[in-house]
Amino acid sequence: MPLVRAHLRHLHIAPRKVRLVIDLVRGMSVERAVEQLGVLPKRSALPVLKLIKSAAANATHNHQLDEKTLVIQSIIANEGPRLKRWQPRAFGRANPILKRTTHITVVLDGKETKAPKPVVKKETPAKVNISDLKQAPAKAPSTTKKALKPDSTSNRAKERSARDVNIPRKGTE
Repeated sequence: MPLVRAHLRHLHIAPRKVRLVIDLVRGMSVERAVEQLGVLPKRSALPVLKLIKSAAANATHNHQLDEKTLVIQSIIANEGPRLKRWQPRAFGRANPILKRTTHITVVLDGKETKAPKPVVKKETPAKVNISDLKQAPAKAPSTTKKALKPDSTSNRAKERSARDVNIPRKGTE
């Protein structure tokens, strides 16, 4: 499949702002990208939309590709020339301003249209009646008692409490 390219040069929007939009549509089909960009509330969405439509028209006219099979293979936004301007400030000073421009390149690729695979119907298993199934007998409650836990006050705990009240222990006299 031939790759179809379209370029947009010297767009007066900063590349950083354009990249937000083109990252959204990269890898999408052209139809889906046009839908997305049509409702996107970004200033750079309209120029990117027009560029993608132009690339799709190039593919249809020059290479006789179907617009429904086109996919955005790559779309990049590079920095164009910067216009240097000055912002007047107080006391006769001036701050520089860079008015950035963008070059956008889009590359479309047509999907290979494959013949549909023949559909093979799978055999459905025979229906089973619920009344035919035997129900398992109910589980009888267990009659064994659980073992009791040992007394929580161990010898060590008794020694600790004896130490706290200064009572002499056996064998320490």
